[in-house]
Amino acid sequence: MQDITASTGRTVAIGVLSKRTGVKIETIRYYERIGIMPNPPRTEGGQRIYGETHMKRLTFVRRSRELGFSLDDVRALLSLADGGEFTCGEVKEMTVAHIGDIRRKIADLRRMERVLKEMASKCDGGDVPDCPILETLSS
Repeated sequence: MQDITASTGRTVAIGVLSKRTGVKIETIRYYERIGIMPNPPRTEGGQRIYGETHMKRLTFVRRSRELGFSLDDVRALLSLADGGEFTCGEVKEMTVAHIGDIRRKIADLRRMERVLKEMASKCDGGDVPDCPILETLSS
């Protein structure tokens, strides 16, 4: 991920980075602490300053997390993007495995939906102290 900051001199503060990427400031700092994001340079006053590389990397991380990849998966994906040790084939395997996880979660959610619908169908919504939903949850 090439940094155009050096050629353009454009940098932004963490608040601007947060707004442009949709990632909370606390999350950006957390990503820096755990090494997902590189530590940015600082002004003489100690304020973090971010360039285009930071913006692109943070957008990549946010998007990967939105798709449900774990932080370890994001590290692996970034390793490939940074020219690291992972191959595209390994990233594909990781993605296919992630698809399997998603399908299992969807199946679990569908089962939960069926159970909840069945529970709700037994309730007439009245003021009776004996609620079929609460009874089902208790048993």
